[in-house]
Amino acid sequence: MKLIYTNMAGLDQIRKPITQELTQFDTFFRDLMKTEVPLLNFVMRYLLRRKGKQMRPILVFLSAKMLGKPSESTFTAAALIEIMHTATLIHDDVVDDSFERRGFFSINALWKSKVSVLVGDYLLAKGLLLTVNKREYELLNIVADAVREMSEGELLQIRNSRKLYISQEEYFEIIRKKTATLISCCSACGAKSVGMPEETVTKMQRFGELLGIAFQIKDDLLDYQPHSFAGKPLGNDLKEKKLTLPLIHALEQSEPAEKKKILRLMHKPGKSSGTFREVLDFVEYQGGMAYADRQMNEYVARALQILEEFPEGETKESLKQFASYTIARNK
Repeated sequence: MKLIYTNMAGLDQIRKPITQELTQFDTFFRDLMKTEVPLLNFVMRYLLRRKGKQMRPILVFLSAKMLGKPSESTFTAAALIEIMHTATLIHDDVVDDSFERRGFFSINALWKSKVSVLVGDYLLAKGLLLTVNKREYELLNIVADAVREMSEGELLQIRNSRKLYISQEEYFEIIRKKTATLISCCSACGAKSVGMPEETVTKMQRFGELLGIAFQIKDDLLDYQPHSFAGKPLGNDLKEKKLTLPLIHALEQSEPAEKKKILRLMHKPGKSSGTFREVLDFVEYQGGMAYADRQMNEYVARALQILEEFPEGETKESLKQFASYTIARNK
């Protein structure tokens, strides 16, 4: 199933049906993040200045508006997901001892691990209090389940990092839990926030899950692009000994001796740029990137098939464009 892009749009065009809601959300979220603790307030302002593309709130509001009229529940859902996601990223940077996030210094780099952990804990509590005070228990249930799955995905990846090789089945289970669950949470919460029945919420959750899997495959493909094009170091996943779909497929196509050689290179300490190039050339030769690209397109096509069950309109078109954007991006 090959997806053909005939109407590629940028984020500005995708946001058009929800411009007013996103403007209101920006104020709503900034007010929510204010605190009377000086250090915490300073950290919150730093986080807000580097908030990124707002992909998650966009998906929440588009999903809600395609199905109904965005409400206070929609704003609560978008805020809760942003808060929980930010908290998990801060904790991840501590676990990974990472000093950079989206091209900026991480909280861990600027305020060290103790403050980072406490800020992450504060955000988790903030998200819980937001939903409890608003009595949005169904939204909380969806998001809490997603955070649980994300944690399980991280632990699965840690366990599998000790193995020389993982199967495609293991790979897809990891990315479904680590990445796709949060994206599925956005589309499900958008539907739930406008009072949709459980059947519709489940469909939108599946839409987001398929989209999230495609999103992660795109990230994996970007690791095989030159730094100037993708905005990330060439072979970053290879440096961290991560086996992603292009390499897994290439290994499946290779002879046992060649497979053993490549795996030995992957797990060799102090890898040189020549080693990375050898592995990348092997993946290209075995059709690993072309295979991953086909899989990515198939997942997006399946996601778009779900949208076809809903009435046509400007917001549905933006959701379709959003799906295309997630895998057409260069970073």
